[in-house]
Amino acid sequence: MRKSVPQPLPDSGRKQVKRKSTRFLPLLRLGGCFSTVLLATVYIGLSPSADLIWVSNGLLLAYLLLAPRSRWAYYLSAGLAAQVIGLTLTYPHWQQSLAMAILNIAEVTVSAQLLRRRSADLPAFTDPSYLLRFVVCAVIVCPMMVGTVFAVASHLWIGAPVSTQFLTWFIQDGLGAAVTTPACVAIFRSRLFDTVQIKRNLYYLVPTALLSVAVFGQSKAPMAFVLYPFLLLLVFRLGLGWASLAIVFVATAGSWYTPRGTGPFGAATSMSADEPAILLQLFLAGAIFMVYFASVVLESQKSTEKKLREIVSIHRLVTENSRDVIILMDFEGSRTFVSPAARIVLGWQPEDLLSHNSSDLIHGLDQSKMENVLEQIRHGSEGAIVEYRLRKKNGDYIWVESSLRAIRSQPNGALAGVLNLVRDITERKRTEEKLEAAYRAVEALAVVDGLTGVANRRRLDQHLHNEWRRALRDRKPLSLLLLDADHFKLYNDTYGHVRGDNCLKQIAEATLDFVSRPGDLVARYGGEEFAVVLPGTDAAGAEELAHEIRAGLEKRGLPHETNPYGVVTISIGCATLVPSPGQPMDALVEQADEALYRAKQSGRNRVCVAQTGRTGDGLPINSGVLKPV
Repeated sequence: MRKSVPQPLPDSGRKQVKRKSTRFLPLLRLGGCFSTVLLATVYIGLSPSADLIWVSNGLLLAYLLLAPRSRWAYYLSAGLAAQVIGLTLTYPHWQQSLAMAILNIAEVTVSAQLLRRRSADLPAFTDPSYLLRFVVCAVIVCPMMVGTVFAVASHLWIGAPVSTQFLTWFIQDGLGAAVTTPACVAIFRSRLFDTVQIKRNLYYLVPTALLSVAVFGQSKAPMAFVLYPFLLLLVFRLGLGWASLAIVFVATAGSWYTPRGTGPFGAATSMSADEPAILLQLFLAGAIFMVYFASVVLESQKSTEKKLREIVSIHRLVTENSRDVIILMDFEGSRTFVSPAARIVLGWQPEDLLSHNSSDLIHGLDQSKMENVLEQIRHGSEGAIVEYRLRKKNGDYIWVESSLRAIRSQPNGALAGVLNLVRDITERKRTEEKLEAAYRAVEALAVVDGLTGVANRRRLDQHLHNEWRRALRDRKPLSLLLLDADHFKLYNDTYGHVRGDNCLKQIAEATLDFVSRPGDLVARYGGEEFAVVLPGTDAAGAEELAHEIRAGLEKRGLPHETNPYGVVTISIGCATLVPSPGQPMDALVEQADEALYRAKQSGRNRVCVAQTGRTGDGLPINSGVLKPV
C-alpha cells in the first residue's frame, strides 16, 4: 500500500492548536517559577557561601515584574512553597525555615508593589528613573525593612546579635536582587529559542564564565579587575540583561571559591572569616553599578541615535515625496542640497543643479528680484516670497514661487544660509492672466452700454466728475453736449422696437464719427438721449462739433415718416464752463439740458448753445441767447 502523505492543518486547525498551547502557558510559567526558586534556594542553602548572596528573592521578583498583577497570588504561593521546601531541606528547624520564607515573600511582595503599581508598568532597567527606583526600593529599602524584622526576631528567638543578623540579611537580599532581577528579566523577555542569538551571545558569555573561574580558582595573582572590561563589553554588545547574567556567573564562581580560601579575596590569610565575603560583596556591588551606569549611558546614546534616525527618515520622506523643490544655498547662490523634486519640476538632476549658481537659471528680467530678497535676508529679514521665471533643462521658462527663509547655526545663531522652497506656479499664472482678462472684460462691460456700444451712464458720471476736477485744477473750459432723437416715440410706434434699437445705434455711430480725441467721451445718457464730454474745448469748438454730428446723422438718411424732416434727426444742447471753486458739476449738466430743451422747443433738428457770462463774484449766469440752425 502507498503511504498517505500527511496534509497540513487548515488555518482553523492551526488556531485551535495555538489556543491549546496558549492555555497551558501560564501553568508552565508557574511551574518554572516554582522549580527555579526551589533550585536557587537549595543551592544557596547547601553552598558554603550561603552568607554571600541570596538570589531566590531576586528571581521571584523578576517573575512578578513580568506577570499580570491578577496572577501575583499564584506566583507568590509557588515561591513560598518552593522556599519553604528548599529551606527545610537545608536547615534543621522547619519553624525557622517557614519564618524566613514568609519574610522573603513579604519582602518580594512589597518590592513588586512599589516597582509596579499598575499592570501596564513593565520593568525598564535602562531608564534612569526606573533604575533609581529599583535600587532604592528593591535593593535598599525593602531589604532594610525586612532585615530589621529578621534581626529582631532572631535576637528574641535564638539570642543572635541584631547588627550581625541585620547586615547579613540586608547585604544578601540587596545584592541578590541587584544581580538576579535585571538578569532574569532580560532572559525571560529575550528570544531564548532564537538559535542565532544564543550562538552569538555564547561567544561572549562562555569566555566570561571561563575567565571568572580562572580569576577565582587561583590564588597566585589578584586578577579580579580584569573582569570589569569583559562586563562592559557585554553591556555594549548584548545589553544590560546579558551583562547581569554574566555577573551571576561571576558571583557564582566567586561565592564557590572564596569560602574555600582561593581567589583574590579568599587567599589572604591576614583577614578575618567575614572579610573575604565582604570584599567579594563589594566587588560584585561595584560590578553591578558599573554595568547599570554604563547601560544607562548606552541607552541614552541609543535613544539619541534612534531620534536621529527618525529625523533622517522624516527628512528623506519629505524630500523624496515633496512636490516642491527644497534647496539649501548660501547668499552667493551656491547650492549645497537639492531635493529629488527638481527632476519633476525643472527636468534637472539634483547633482546637476549643485554645480550651477542659482542666478544662472533665473530669467534675466527677474534676477534683480532674487538679489534684492537675498540682500534683505542678509540684513536681518527672516524670509520672503518672490515670484520669478526659471529655466528648465529643455530651455523653456516656467513661473515659480520661492519661499526663502534664513538658516541660522545652532551655537551662536549666525546666518548660515538660505532655505529655498521652489514651487511651480505656471498654471496659476495662466489662470491669473485669464482671470485678469476676464475682469477687464467684465469691467469694460460694466461701463459700456450693451445696445449702442458707447459708454453707459455710470461711465459718464465717473468721466464727467474726473474731467470737472481736472478743469477746475487747470482752469480750462469743459464742454458738454446733450443729444436727443427727435420724435423717437413715434419712430418706435411706426417701425417697432427692433428698428428703434438700430436707430439708436446709428445715432451712436454718427456721433463717434466726429468724436475722436482721447479725452472725449460719447455715452448714452438715458433712453434716446446721448451725451458727449469734451475736455479742454471752448464754446465755439463744442458748437462746431455739435453741428457736424447733427449734419452727419441727417446725411445718413434714415427714414422717419412721422418726422417733419422725413429722416431721423437729433436736437443738441451745448454748454461750456470753466469750473470755479465751490461750483457744482450739475451746473454744466443743467445748462446743457436747458439748451437741449430750447432746441426741441424751437423746431428740433438744431443745435442750441447756452451762452454764459460772469458776474462780479465770478459765478456763471445763463444769458438765455439761443442760436437756431
